[in-house]
Amino acid sequence: MKVGVSSYSFSRYLANGSMDVFGAIKAAAEIGFDGIEFSGLPGSDKEKDIPAFAARIKDACGEAGLSVISYTIGADFLTPAKGDWKDEVERLKGEIDIAAVLGVKKMRHDATRGPKDPNSLTAFIEMLPMLANACRAVTEYAAGKGVKTTIENHGFFMQDSDRCVALMEAVNHPNFGALADIGNFLCADDDPVRAVGRLVPYAFHVHAKDFHVKPAAADPGDGWFKSRGGRWLRGSIIGHGCVDIKGCLAAVKAAGYKDFVSIEFEGMEDNRQALEIGLKNLRRYIEVLG
Repeated sequence: MKVGVSSYSFSRYLANGSMDVFGAIKAAAEIGFDGIEFSGLPGSDKEKDIPAFAARIKDACGEAGLSVISYTIGADFLTPAKGDWKDEVERLKGEIDIAAVLGVKKMRHDATRGPKDPNSLTAFIEMLPMLANACRAVTEYAAGKGVKTTIENHGFFMQDSDRCVALMEAVNHPNFGALADIGNFLCADDDPVRAVGRLVPYAFHVHAKDFHVKPAAADPGDGWFKSRGGRWLRGSIIGHGCVDIKGCLAAVKAAGYKDFVSIEFEGMEDNRQALEIGLKNLRRYIEVLG
């Protein structure tokens, strides 16, 4: 398995202006990653010609010796910013065109953030046909562009492995799969090793992520957020948190997955130092597995 990194892992630098997307590409190569994926196109809000900007990013990755792994876009078919789920499908078709310019073979989009109560199984069952129709429409367009589409276990409502698998099977399209984020399952209080084992057979891509975890009564203060069940979570360096990274990687390997595993860091530590340590740890864990 090769190891990549999400541009989101440089979010602190990108937000404070000390680094732009081209700086992130350079840093990813210097740290030693094999590839990079993009969470949106950082800095695109200042660009008039987005396809040309995407082409420059692709060229910069080639010059840095990095594979362009995937393109990540937000979406919500339940409550789109404009119109209904069909309008959201049309918007995502435009993003697929950008993914094609980037040269990626995979694009991840959300399905929905869900209703106010993310625990509602009844709401999920009711929404599933609509979500499946929307995801199928997106992936049918993407297939014509040579881009596979994925849904990540992300956004509280769609973070259980059971719900993600249900959506995979409802869409039932060879161009549609999962982005299995091994840490995100904790947001729905789903055991990561069990959850990865369930979802990775459908996976086109995998994220390595780690979290510190404290019980609901801990009240740790700033920097933490609550899981769906009330536990406290904080992003951590790979290997420093509570996720059984080795166990999750073993489940990934057992499923026959051999593509990229990308670090997505969202902790409080310095971005570069966190990625340098996390990459060393992740490579070591992969090597131990053979």
